[in-house]
Formats: sequence, C-alpha cells, structure tokens
Amino acid sequence: MKKIVYAFVIMSLFITNFTQAQEEKSSDFKRWQVRLRGIGVVPNESATIGIIEGDVAISNEIVPELDFTYFFTKNFAAELILGTTKHDVNTVGSDISAIGGPTTFNVDLGSVMLLPPTLTAQYHFFPLKDKKFKPYLGAGVNYTLFYNVKEGSIVKGVEYDNAIGFAAQVGFDVMFDDTFFVNFDVKRLFLKTDVSVDATNLAEGLIIPAEVDINPWIIGLGFGMKF
Repeated sequence: MKKIVYAFVIMSLFITNFTQAQEEKSSDFKRWQVRLRGIGVVPNESATIGIIEGDVAISNEIVPELDFTYFFTKNFAAELILGTTKHDVNTVGSDISAIGGPTTFNVDLGSVMLLPPTLTAQYHFFPLKDKKFKPYLGAGVNYTLFYNVKEGSIVKGVEYDNAIGFAAQVGFDVMFDDTFFVNFDVKRLFLKTDVSVDATNLAEGLIIPAEVDINPWIIGLGFGMKF
C-alpha cells in the first residue's frame, strides 16, 4: 500500500510542477472531459513458473471503459481510467510428469478479473488541421487489483498479488465542435504479479510459485464530451 501512496504522490507533484511552470491566466477553455470507449486488452504475457516450468497464456478481451480528464492548462492534463476485465489463464508446455502426468501439458488455471485504475499525466499538443485534430502523449502509474478468481477444474486454488506498475500512452481526439469529439488511444501497462497455485489436490504439499509479466496493450476507441 505504501508503494501506491508514494507513486500517486509523485504523480501529483509532477502534475503540479508542470502546472505551475505552464500556468495560463485565461480561462477560455473547458477543463473537464469524460469519455466512453470500447477497449481491447491484449496481454504481452510471459512467466517464470516454478516446479512444472512452462509459460503462461492470458486471453485477450474487449470491454467498455470510462475515463475522466482534468486540464490544468490547455496543454497539461491528468487522466484517470476506470474499467475491469476478465481473463482466462493457463500454463503452456508445463511438465507435470513428476506428479504422474504427461511431460508436456497445458494447465487450466481458470479465470481472474482485473481492476486496473490508471492515472496518467498528459501533454496535449496544439490543435492541428483547423483545430479538429488534437494529439497527446501521457505517462503515469497503475495499480491492478486481481479479484473474483476461479481456479478452473485442475488445481485447488490460485492466488494473485495486487501490483503497481507504470503506464505510457499516445492518442488523439478529433473534435466535432468545442464539446463533442471522437477519441483513439493506445496504452501500454508495464505490469507483473506474483502468483501462487495450490495444487495440493494433485500432490501433497504441492504449491507452484510463478512470476507473471502481463504487460498489456490497451487499445481504445470511443466518444467524449468536454464541459
């Protein structure tokens, strides 16, 4: 929990410093925007699995997502995204011959839901193409909670550690007018978690540890409104 607090404090100081350095006295712009997007979550997964070895496979998913952005100036903003996904998980090419199974086997680890609130500081470039096209870049922090874990039909249980990571993004808005717009956004989360698989139903005392890199791409398309 301390890591989360420290990361979000650093983000707040980062945004504040930018704001003070770039302060604008005019208020002729809308400071808030909200977007509703459909996002594709594409894990770029890999794992180090103890005892049975092998790798991991995590399913791609498409879900709705809601996000809010506050503009400190016309160029500097902070974005918070909210959404949750459910992913199927299994090992790939594991060796369970030591417990009476085949040499190569994919172990079904059921499913898990992820809630990954992500806060990014953004720089919005000056509008291009008659003020319709507005690109931006962002970087920030992410804290992912793993919940509603279903262990599947093979092992007794699976536990995931909640994890903090970093995020990078690039995107653009295309304005219909000064209020409504369409948005395209790509994020990369740098996220890893420690996993513990309880396989004591297969062999006495068998707990399988794993370090899993999820590192998903998040590709979003949707509509927004400034106010």
